Amino acid sequence: MKQKKIVPYPFNSSSQVAESNQLDIFTGKPFWISDNEKHELENLITGGQCCFNHIISLLQKNGIVHPIYDYELDVIDKIENHRNIWIKKASGIGATELILRYLTWKTLVNNDLEYKSIFIISGTFVHHANELKVRMENLFRKKFPLMQLESKFTDLWIKNTNIKIFPSRNVKDLRGYTDVSYLFIDEADHFEPSINSELLHAITRYEEKSNCTTIMCSTPNRPDGLFQSIEKDPNSKYCKIFLHYTVGLDKIYDPLEIEKKKLEPEFPREYEGKYLGKIGNVFNPLQIDECIKLGNDLNDIPISNYNLHSIGIDFGFGSSKTAIVMTEHLKTITKEDNQDKHTIIVRFAEEYDKANPQTIVDICHSLYVKHWNTIFFVDGANRGAVNLMKVAFDESLDWDTKDVSPELMKIIPVNFSTDHKSMLSHLHVMVNKNYLAIPSKYDKLITSLRTAYAEELNLKKDVTSYDDLLDALRLALNAYKFE
Repeated sequence: MKQKKIVPYPFNSSSQVAESNQLDIFTGKPFWISDNEKHELENLITGGQCCFNHIISLLQKNGIVHPIYDYELDVIDKIENHRNIWIKKASGIGATELILRYLTWKTLVNNDLEYKSIFIISGTFVHHANELKVRMENLFRKKFPLMQLESKFTDLWIKNTNIKIFPSRNVKDLRGYTDVSYLFIDEADHFEPSINSELLHAITRYEEKSNCTTIMCSTPNRPDGLFQSIEKDPNSKYCKIFLHYTVGLDKIYDPLEIEKKKLEPEFPREYEGKYLGKIGNVFNPLQIDECIKLGNDLNDIPISNYNLHSIGIDFGFGSSKTAIVMTEHLKTITKEDNQDKHTIIVRFAEEYDKANPQTIVDICHSLYVKHWNTIFFVDGANRGAVNLMKVAFDESLDWDTKDVSPELMKIIPVNFSTDHKSMLSHLHVMVNKNYLAIPSKYDKLITSLRTAYAEELNLKKDVTSYDDLLDALRLALNAYKFE
């Protein structure tokens, strides 16, 4: 492939000289002086020109001026000493601002980045990615209001360093450049999964060609995405930095504001670094909380073989996982009105990656041996898997999803392609009417409910976390019809 080299922008000579003269003030200045006494003295002696951040002006957030904090200095130290940096951050902790300041400082402190490039990848569209370039330009607005940096929509030049912006959907355009010193990938865990392999390939190529430093930074998104795969990899090349909200308390965060944020359903993902995906639109978070409370209240009740049990099995195709969810019907008499109260409690919920279908059949048969009053609902689209189940239970292989009978068979094939909307609607009713109980130990299943997103009752599996477990739960609930 022909190599693409960034060339200096054809500056107007007079503006270039004027800019260079103003920016010379940053030459040789430290990013920050960590020794507070030394910093105060140097600031006094130089009249506020002690370090890059005082010269450019400190960050202001909600009217409060913030210094560079200890956890931020730790991030800078790791960037200076590692080639690959992975940062899982809490929302609003200042990591993006810090890295933009660091990259700006690197272009100004000496000539190491002269005629080299910094690539920034962020957002889906160009105008989203361009916001980071504008933030870099705005660093100069307060102290250097008359400075005219050379800029166009996707490019910014600071001295002779080119900062080039790429939206995530244009990751393929990263190929072929030379002399790239830094790759800054912002909110990388929220990119479309389809671009991740292209992104990782580009990172490797620039490491080899340009001795490039990669900084990957994001709040977490859904489970099993790019960030969690890197975090779980014991042989990962990345230096991993975790910026939980607690490191910023009484610093960048007001503790009272954090207490308010804790009431929001997205707090665990946005501030505690949990991979939960985005909050869906199918179930009300408060209703899910009620399911969990009821599940925890009933969890210690032993499983009774005299109650009906229903198991939903969503056999995996290709890259998807196989999921099994077992439920039990509990029936009690309410003291208030002497009426029957029906509760469906989840007793088992697990997913299996690339499992042999026969292994799944064996697991299901072992559950049946323990709890004989059990029926199984299986996606009828996978006829081979259904037949494996029926062989294990000595049932006829001459079946059709239109002709099933729980009275005559244990293995019930379901036409998922035609019934999936009605099953999602049925699950919604079970949650809303407080029929469903899910103990908190089944956290993946709970996450699937919290992130369930649908359009006209069509579940969007690309944004729903643990969608296979949700499908298995939908299948299991076919056994229960309440007025």
